[in-house]
Amino acid sequence: MSVECFPITVLPHVSRIYSDYLAMAESAGDSAVRRWFGAEPFAGKWIRSGEPVKDAGALADLLEKQAIEFGAGDAVKANIAKLRAGARAVVTGQQVMLFGGPLLTILKAATAVARAKEATRATGVEHVPVFWMATEDHDLEEVDQVSLLTKTSVEKLSMGVKFPHHAVPAGGVVLEGHIDGLLEQASELLGYAPVCDLLRECYGVQSGSDHGPTLGRAFGRLMTRLFEEQGLIVMDAAGRGFHALGAETLRYAIEHAAELEEALLKRTKELESGGYHAQVLVNEGASLLFLLSDPQGIGVWDREALRRTADGMWKAGGRSYSTAELIAILETAPERLSPNALLRPVFQDTLLPTAAYVGGPAEIAYFAQSAVLYEAILGRITPVLPRLSATLLEPAIATVMDKDEVHLPDAMTTAEALAQRLGARAMPIEGKRKLAAVGNAMEKELSALTDYLGGMDASLGRAAEVSGSKMRYQMSRLRRMAATFELQKEASLRKHAEAIVLNVFPGEHPQERVVAGVWYVARYGDGLVEKLVGVAGNQCPGHVVVRL
Repeated sequence: MSVECFPITVLPHVSRIYSDYLAMAESAGDSAVRRWFGAEPFAGKWIRSGEPVKDAGALADLLEKQAIEFGAGDAVKANIAKLRAGARAVVTGQQVMLFGGPLLTILKAATAVARAKEATRATGVEHVPVFWMATEDHDLEEVDQVSLLTKTSVEKLSMGVKFPHHAVPAGGVVLEGHIDGLLEQASELLGYAPVCDLLRECYGVQSGSDHGPTLGRAFGRLMTRLFEEQGLIVMDAAGRGFHALGAETLRYAIEHAAELEEALLKRTKELESGGYHAQVLVNEGASLLFLLSDPQGIGVWDREALRRTADGMWKAGGRSYSTAELIAILETAPERLSPNALLRPVFQDTLLPTAAYVGGPAEIAYFAQSAVLYEAILGRITPVLPRLSATLLEPAIATVMDKDEVHLPDAMTTAEALAQRLGARAMPIEGKRKLAAVGNAMEKELSALTDYLGGMDASLGRAAEVSGSKMRYQMSRLRRMAATFELQKEASLRKHAEAIVLNVFPGEHPQERVVAGVWYVARYGDGLVEKLVGVAGNQCPGHVVVRL
């Protein structure tokens, strides 16, 4: 296995704030990005002792109970015992998704494991990896799918959840009986590898039941088992016990809503004046909280955003609440109040002794806004670290890329565009020279003619520019035709292009965001996880190509 490190800019659509965050070490000491994020994310500069929590024993009790539910082994239980004794945590998290979701889920967890090891070595204080399951999110359509590769296409599988008209937490969705058919379909695509038995154990209908587990429980069991040897603590904080431990942050968000809103609006202006944009739109009257309610009293919970009104009341789902009523709900049923995307990391760090959070590009961009909440509520900012960003190259694909001299940036395109490039490259050298000579000469003469005619008359100059554009188009068309001719002579080049793009840039998206992590586990076994932990330990400040 070999590793190559590329700048993050090889990936499409990377936000400016994320690029500047990764380059923080090169920025001035008083730069806005440095003020918003605090510690630099590389070279161990983020490492500090971390913050203890008041209720380490109660936290450990809740985690131990969940560990049993998720089928955790001795390494997880040992790490929970370390938390009870005062260890710190390196935390990451993700929405709960069908069959574990895309590769980036595994990359996040692997990074948390690697950073926990790094911090333990550097400080002598135990650090343990924690995976926070975002079971309270309600974007069911996003989590109800998983993509696996065939030899020629991306195969998308879906549970076919009937989406309700109201918002419900994704983690509580019960997997119905037809999940077994989906598991069989996945097993066929995964070649009936050993991980298929694990998927069936985690997601399948249990004996004596007509339905499977909840999506949250299935996801938790899968991640626990995949990272069993690494001792990854998987937690679902949606229940009453965890929300009771974090109630002080939820209370603060209720009682200080106006000043927190003012701070967020001010940070939004700072972002915009710096040429960035806010990841989360903050409107006047919006809050940082959701409220779970059961309007029909039948155990079907809606998750509605709370909004503040001009008269000092709160509204959610068509009903109004006073501040006193929300505080009463918090005291009697704290699980009914949950944080939004900006408050969630602060809530998380109220529960956990977090030394650092590992996030993806979008999450890290959120932190520029969340920082004002950290400062107001906790009086500090938790360091945020980038997850491992990687493309995994299988041996057959790596061989084809080497043969055709295709590097990662070349493959971040469509199969047709790459095929055209390969065809042009395969053209005889004499043909390349003639096309280049004609193109260069035409460009030189067109430029001279356009300048000359433009000097005579502006309208003649514009007409020359239009005519020149048409001639350049025809020249480009001739180059494409010549490349296509070579592709027809060497049909294997088009097949190579299709295979490379399918594996590296499926659907015009980075592999890590599309292809399921279990697809790679199926092909390379349990040892893949530990290999990725090792790759994450190398700390490439960009995107890694891992040759398997």
